[in-house]
Amino acid sequence: MKIAIIGTGYVGLVTGTCFAEMGVDVTCVDIDKKKIDNLNNGIIPIYEPGLEDMVLQNVKAERLHFTTSLTDVLDNVEVVFSAVGTPPGDDGSADLRYVLEVARQVGQNISKPILLVTKSTVPVGTANKVRNAIQAELDKRGVKIEFGVASNPEFLKEGNAVSDFMSPDRVVIGVENEYAKELMTKLYRPFLLNNFRVIFMDIPSAEMTKYAANAMLATRISFMNDIANLCELVGADVNMVRKGIGSDQRIGSKFLYPGCGYGGSCFPKDVKALVHTAEQNGYSLRVLKAVEEVNQLQKQVLFNKLAKYFDGKLADKTIALWGLSFKPDTDDMREAASLVLIEKLLATDCKIRVFDPVAMPETKLSLSRMGINTDNIYYADDIYDAVADADALMLVTEWKQFRMPSWVAVNKCMKGKLIIDGRNIYDKNEMRQAGFDYLYIGG
Repeated sequence: MKIAIIGTGYVGLVTGTCFAEMGVDVTCVDIDKKKIDNLNNGIIPIYEPGLEDMVLQNVKAERLHFTTSLTDVLDNVEVVFSAVGTPPGDDGSADLRYVLEVARQVGQNISKPILLVTKSTVPVGTANKVRNAIQAELDKRGVKIEFGVASNPEFLKEGNAVSDFMSPDRVVIGVENEYAKELMTKLYRPFLLNNFRVIFMDIPSAEMTKYAANAMLATRISFMNDIANLCELVGADVNMVRKGIGSDQRIGSKFLYPGCGYGGSCFPKDVKALVHTAEQNGYSLRVLKAVEEVNQLQKQVLFNKLAKYFDGKLADKTIALWGLSFKPDTDDMREAASLVLIEKLLATDCKIRVFDPVAMPETKLSLSRMGINTDNIYYADDIYDAVADADALMLVTEWKQFRMPSWVAVNKCMKGKLIIDGRNIYDKNEMRQAGFDYLYIGG
């Protein structure tokens, strides 16, 4: 089977590569010539464990191809996946310009029946807009060509995306007729043979499922952060509370870890978009509005703890940050808590030393886009270089290599004794016995 993937961002590249791994002949299309040239030369634009090796293997096996020309591949494929970006607008709505441009290009160039599947995260009703855009272009051409549309939202966790795709919790597919269902069943047959859950439903339900899933996970995170802040005020231990409620089978322990706020490409954008969709339909999603508000405030918690410890006198202090990406095992800096923290720290004229295993180049780009002067930021070679002469250390992202450092070495390197744990990964008694002033979320 031959398919095309339009867009070689995070979702498109992982999707195309994993389908190729399952034996499908895949052509990935992107208008960014430099990105396509790099991919053809084995240079991967994102960091995702296991992805680079899989790309190289499938290119070598001639199952995975990269091009800038959609028109060159349309005649040779049965299914086209649209995996282009849907960035948030100022009002929180999803920007569909790229999704609809793909639809128009398909309508302008197809010469045989084809199925266009939306992989991007899009609001309910987008499939109708896609169908209308394709039909409008066919009408302009004065031709009648059968085509179908479908929705196949992704549920990939950054840092674990390859595994998520190859062994999914579920595959959600929205279809409108048997033609689309037959093609998608054919494509996902390897997953059906492995007894993974492939759930067919109508297209609006599939579009809503993606948003509802991310909104629920974001809600759990903000709920736990709210509880953590209350625990701190009343003297309770949020880590014990988390274990207590997580052991309830009706609740479970996943996404109940307190921290310094969620970020990334999905949760912030999707919560805003779902709130906007509700408002367009005359309804207020009050719970999700609170989820978003809690998250924005939570990104300031680490700074507030630091400022309180030093009585607001942070000028000329040296602050070390371990971790910059919004989560481990990715270089994604979108909506990362570290960006909020760095901006607030720089406003106090303190010096910053940072280390992240993979995200430092992307951090520089993100701060540059924000218009932030980064002269007072030192990008360290390793975790110990980061804490040299630091008055305080702040753990922002819980990369594995931060879990068991030599605290003796850290103590010798640092000038001060303050450690603020933004992910609650350390034992408070152990840290205090090691001679540190240890602060954490909810404590």
